[in-house]
Amino acid sequence: MTNSSLVRGKRIFTAMGSDGRWHAIDDAAILQRDGAIVEIGAFQDLKRANPDLEIVGSPQHVVLPGFINGHHHVGLTPLQLGSPDLPLEVWIAARLKSRFVDPYLDTLYSAFEMIASGVTTVQHIRAGSIGTIADSERAAHEIIRAYDDVGMRASLSFSARDQNRIVYQDDDEFTRSLPAELQPMARWHLSRFAGSIDEYLALFVSLREKYAANGRVAIQLAPANLHWCSDETLLKYAEISARYDSPLHIHLLETPFQKEYGKRRNGKSAFAHIERLGLAGPRLTLGHGVWTCEDDLDGIAATGTHICHNCSSNFRLRSGIAPLNRFIKKKINIGLGIDEAGINDDRDMLQEMRLVLNVHRVPGVHAGDVPSPDQVLHMATAGGAATTPFAGRIGTLEVGRQADLVLIDFDKVAFPYLDPDMPILDAVLHRATRSAVDAVMIAGEVVYAGGKFTRIDRDAILEQLHAHMRRPISEDERKGREFAAALVPHVEKFFSNYADLDSFDPYYRQNARR
Repeated sequence: MTNSSLVRGKRIFTAMGSDGRWHAIDDAAILQRDGAIVEIGAFQDLKRANPDLEIVGSPQHVVLPGFINGHHHVGLTPLQLGSPDLPLEVWIAARLKSRFVDPYLDTLYSAFEMIASGVTTVQHIRAGSIGTIADSERAAHEIIRAYDDVGMRASLSFSARDQNRIVYQDDDEFTRSLPAELQPMARWHLSRFAGSIDEYLALFVSLREKYAANGRVAIQLAPANLHWCSDETLLKYAEISARYDSPLHIHLLETPFQKEYGKRRNGKSAFAHIERLGLAGPRLTLGHGVWTCEDDLDGIAATGTHICHNCSSNFRLRSGIAPLNRFIKKKINIGLGIDEAGINDDRDMLQEMRLVLNVHRVPGVHAGDVPSPDQVLHMATAGGAATTPFAGRIGTLEVGRQADLVLIDFDKVAFPYLDPDMPILDAVLHRATRSAVDAVMIAGEVVYAGGKFTRIDRDAILEQLHAHMRRPISEDERKGREFAAALVPHVEKFFSNYADLDSFDPYYRQNARR
């Protein structure tokens, strides 16, 4: 049976033009059939031609392409699981205290938050590789089942690593540097990384084949970071990415310590190293990129490499302010990611866009010196789409693209008053909250409307998650808590002597100005 409908809007934003402004059509409609956009035009014309079709939306709605969360890891946030915000390297050690969370329930928890803020596609990076490859495969099926059940579009990858799993030093060397009573616990922790890189690459191939026919699911690659991956591993990722034409997403240059690590490893930058190994190019996205230098940005731009800007995470984990204005001037494609959680400890893309819009407002009088609402919306839609396996299918509202979109109730944005001369897009990005998200459509299907999910009972799932997290703590969870508490001071000591942060201050100030 054909699934067709008309999506009506006060204004429909379709795509950003070469002038940097979004094209828009007033009192318009989108005709979608079986999840694809087949026509866009005046509402009355499309209504006359299709009198029997269901109408989604109204003259009070602003219609935007569905947002894309280009960098996501977990459902229950680290804070909810007992890990407060700390500098990234210390925070990673502190997170070892986190309890196991059922991947199906955990995925649904964050999917609810994302969809309710207009996110239609997520890049889910399963961070770390603790457990066997069978454990990871089971988790993959549960994560995909969750996205299928809620109706969300998702790409899944595993952020595997083969070295430096505790600090930016060989695992055995660092373990030997710990007090004797802590060394057995460190070896126990390291033994939990039971899957090899070759097994994770084989899992990528098998999952890719299994879900090839699922139009809303894709599998991609995610080498974890330069310090976590040997050259041998990175070369394997480059080869399999080329063989399957698969995107890669790598955390890179998130903190000044990672910048220092790159210098120690190769005498140059982390980006220069992965470029030399053949990973740079249109298939590659750099997660964060906070500490990229000018030469890095030239190389990123020249190779067509993308950057995913994770503004909230950079703030919360004291990683710095990414030079977003320089990214834009270099014409680098940029996506947006909420990472573990946004500034409000949730997955609210409207809030994330607003943060990005305001954080990079450096002093000056020229509008082009700072991101515009048009540019930020592009990052959250078409820019993010280009970093995913769904590139060319999502991110804009054009004929031939998927009908992934969000309907914003503009009356809620404008109430109690908005000057009629205020541009609609400016008003939406500055004022819209989740309460204004009236409906979310993915592949032509309304998956969220009027505050309710159409496929699944959110309240029932949250009750299940609540009950799941009240179970008794397991032995492995207890050991993880003990190890995290004992380990954190030694990680702090290691990094306190790792780099002279004062030497980065002038660079950081230069980044912030730009």
